[in-house]
Amino acid sequence: MFGLIVSGRLVQTDFQQVGETQYVITIPDADNVNHVVIFLTGTVPFPDGLGGAVYFSWPDPNAPPNWQNLGFISNAKPSAIFKISNLKKNHEFENINQTMFGVEKISHDAQIGISIEPLSIIEQQSAAVAEETSNAMTTFSQKMLAHFFNYVSSFSVTQQQMLPNPSENFVPLSIMQNWYTTFLRRLEQNPNFWKA
Repeated sequence: MFGLIVSGRLVQTDFQQVGETQYVITIPDADNVNHVVIFLTGTVPFPDGLGGAVYFSWPDPNAPPNWQNLGFISNAKPSAIFKISNLKKNHEFENINQTMFGVEKISHDAQIGISIEPLSIIEQQSAAVAEETSNAMTTFSQKMLAHFFNYVSSFSVTQQQMLPNPSENFVPLSIMQNWYTTFLRRLEQNPNFWKA
């Protein structure tokens, strides 16, 4: 029913059923894997109103797998590409079900889990994951901008303190302050405005 593609490798379709609605596949040597593609093979569609929530477990030789929601596939969206290279290691996760797919042993390989669930629940979970990612990006952006502004401000001098140097350009600190204030206001109003 499901297939997995890792760039430069053969297609894998050997998902193991580990629960009534749960399937797992192992990605050997996952340390250098950046993206995975999960897809329906087309042999068996999902029943009406159901889809597959896709989870990822990063290898950690000292702990059981922790599952992170990547997104979903469905009959209307039969394939998806997921970036996994930036996912955290297992020991950095908190409050994630370690036995979700019935796998409790320590694993040295990454795993993909697919849980067949109602589409309404899957879509809500995916929206929550997207919101968490957006919130993290907003927080990072705010901290980065504050650090940048503070760094640049530490070099500020008054006009009387400036030494003439024809090879340098100067930007008034008030311009930086106005830009910073405007950027933060836009970020608060719409955290995704910078993506446009």
